[in-house]
Amino acid sequence: MNAQRTVKVAVRHILSDVVKGGVVTPRTRTVTWASGQFQLKRPAEGRHSVELECPVCTASILAEVSDHTRTRRVRNIWAVVSAISLVVFVAALGYAFQEGGKTLPEGQSLPVLFPVSVVAVFVGFAMAPTAWLRSRNHVGVTMLDAPKPRRGHRIVPVRD
Repeated sequence: MNAQRTVKVAVRHILSDVVKGGVVTPRTRTVTWASGQFQLKRPAEGRHSVELECPVCTASILAEVSDHTRTRRVRNIWAVVSAISLVVFVAALGYAFQEGGKTLPEGQSLPVLFPVSVVAVFVGFAMAPTAWLRSRNHVGVTMLDAPKPRRGHRIVPVRD
């Protein structure tokens, strides 16, 4: 029951964000940060705001903590979106292979749904893992605003 009442998060202060590479070489991104951990209390219901202080630059970061039922609901929604995206991906891929592999008489074009299925394959391929990761990493704590001094910060979950 205690796990539902508190949540551990880390406030990351981004020290550097370097993108290397060019036209010929592949682009790589290196991000370094320093972080401090916080244990936040969940409200009984609804949401409430908390103020966190960055351990590196002492900037005040405003975060919103959701109750356990809302957090679980959002996680479940992301999991369902991931499952639906996976089903759409598999169905569209099967349809694209079936229709794309046919030999058509001269002058006849592929059905209208073929380009739609190709687009659905790419969307499903990107959306399924993204939604699954969102469902796994959602802890119900979000950063509310990011003006100039807070822009280089992130709030991330801490796993025990």
